Amino acid sequence: MNHTVLQYLLAAVVVLPLLGSVAALLPAPPGLRGRDPGQAVLRHGVTVTGAVLIAAVALAAGFDHGRPATMQAQTDISWIPALDIRVHLGVDGVSLPLLVLTALLSFLCALYSYKKMPAGGSAKGFVSLLLLLECGTLASFAVLDLMLFFLAFEMTLIPMYFLINQWGGAERERAAWRFILYTLLGSVVMLLGLLLIGVKGGTFDMVALATDSGAKLTHTTQLIAALALIVGLAVKAPMWPLHSWLPDAHTAAPTVGSVLLAGVLLKMGTYGLVRIVLPIVPEGAHTFAPYLAAFAVVGIIYGSLACLALARSGAGGDLKRLIAYSSVGHMGFVLLGIATLTPTGVNGALFANIAHGLITGLLFFLVGALKDRSGTTDLDQLSGVSGAALYGRAPRLGGLLAFGAVASLGLPGLAGFWGEMLAMFGAFEPADGLSRPAYLTYMALAGFGTLLTAAYMLIVVRRVCMGDHPVEPGAEHGAARPALADVQGYEFAAWSPLVALTVLAGLWPAALLGLTDPAVQQLLAGGN
Repeated sequence: MNHTVLQYLLAAVVVLPLLGSVAALLPAPPGLRGRDPGQAVLRHGVTVTGAVLIAAVALAAGFDHGRPATMQAQTDISWIPALDIRVHLGVDGVSLPLLVLTALLSFLCALYSYKKMPAGGSAKGFVSLLLLLECGTLASFAVLDLMLFFLAFEMTLIPMYFLINQWGGAERERAAWRFILYTLLGSVVMLLGLLLIGVKGGTFDMVALATDSGAKLTHTTQLIAALALIVGLAVKAPMWPLHSWLPDAHTAAPTVGSVLLAGVLLKMGTYGLVRIVLPIVPEGAHTFAPYLAAFAVVGIIYGSLACLALARSGAGGDLKRLIAYSSVGHMGFVLLGIATLTPTGVNGALFANIAHGLITGLLFFLVGALKDRSGTTDLDQLSGVSGAALYGRAPRLGGLLAFGAVASLGLPGLAGFWGEMLAMFGAFEPADGLSRPAYLTYMALAGFGTLLTAAYMLIVVRRVCMGDHPVEPGAEHGAARPALADVQGYEFAAWSPLVALTVLAGLWPAALLGLTDPAVQQLLAGGN
């Protein structure tokens, strides 16, 4: 496809959500008002996110798949000459899958909300914030200037804060405040690292800095910058022990807020590590990689043990909170893959990023639907004495929940398997200069974490999907629960793409790895 056309497509992907966010606050034209203003603005959200998805798919189709390591569709315009800050956009094999994933999940969330708008504030505010969130996330994956990356990164915080605070559930104010405080503090630390790199390196351009591979930065500068960036980005990843904002945010957030938070916002932290830390401050990355791997493995075990505690009978565990803690474990595999500093590990991390976005996005959709039907996500209330018997009461919903659970535990043939396996393969043979015995220990602990993941996911399936004689707590023995509404048409439309892509990525991993591997090889080689 023509380079100019690709430029326009990438610009449209980034700018259209921002324009749509502003337009959502304006009165609807007379012919487009529908039954009421709320319906009109929700339809506007579906239209804009749909247009962005079409542009993202067209960009992916026009992308030169024979040169995925080359930055394509570049736009490079001077913005603040005195500081050499430029509006520099581009896409390669690392960022393209994340762009398409973000556009897809945003469209599915808008489509789902058109029929199931969360209770809270106005539809105008909801759609405007959703589109602003999409714009910030897409821009984070498309910009190639350190300061623009920071601005796009920050742009996502305010919309998510208000989505949790205005449309969330119980204790939403506390959860929203924890989210904004943790992420803002992380952003301040990250900004210090970005400024240090830009000032000492003489430019904020990511491509130029990656090509230099830290040549203009002293060893001390690299260490300080790498530490600041790792800490700042790890908050968003989230890495143990900087994860404690995540379970509260997920538990309180509306369904679409949880889907976007898990599906794309967490990926911004790990993307920053791959795009900025590994190629631009390689000496700092090498120094801190063993510590990053250690924290990642602790997160894998900790997240799994927390899920096991929530899943057991009588613990009063919340299903949304359990899936949130599972994200801590799954993102631990992503961080472990990055910390190996090998093409195998980093490719596994990028694959696990996409797989987690698909699978956990589906799981949060399903748990939200279950809460809408039953009024609770408390596992003890759902399962009662013998199990919630979702297979019998809503078989399609139960089947999808079981599918999401086995995909999450890494069943071979589904997307969740490849990322975790490649991350552990990377730990088996880490980069030169890293302690192989230490990384073999990390690999063994990560492997144990996969067993714990299987344990708690199968417990959830047993308690929620199975049960021969479901009985309401306090009801007479044998009083069967009523049937639940099974999967509706709008739910099928929003969920089926995630199911299909989870299967496709599991059966054909080369489609994604063929994009990421050349780009990762070049990033680790300093852009050469």
